[in-house]
Amino acid sequence: MNYGDDVPAVGAADVPQDAYLLDVREQDEWDAGHAPAAVHIPMGQLGDRAGEVPRDQEVFVICRSGARSAQVTMALNQAGWLAKNVDGGMKDWSEAGRPMEGGGDGGPYVA
Repeated sequence: MNYGDDVPAVGAADVPQDAYLLDVREQDEWDAGHAPAAVHIPMGQLGDRAGEVPRDQEVFVICRSGARSAQVTMALNQAGWLAKNVDGGMKDWSEAGRPMEGGGDGGPYVA
């Protein structure tokens, strides 16, 4: 997805292993499957929980496909954070073979 020059983006395969990864999906999506080191703050709660997001490091924002995370990335950058959208979201994360956990007995999947 292309949101123009206003939204810096990186492919799922290019997210550094030690990155601060902010997952903004809903709880059921998170439960189905997520990156092991991701921090979960649903998009709708971010206004109240923004103080939990570090300002001293780059933030990589992910959702299912990259649309919600692009909106969050723009908002964070406008508010003074240094954020990048994970283009293609968890769909591309999974397709790139990046680690996932969750999903219960059936294993992790992208909901």
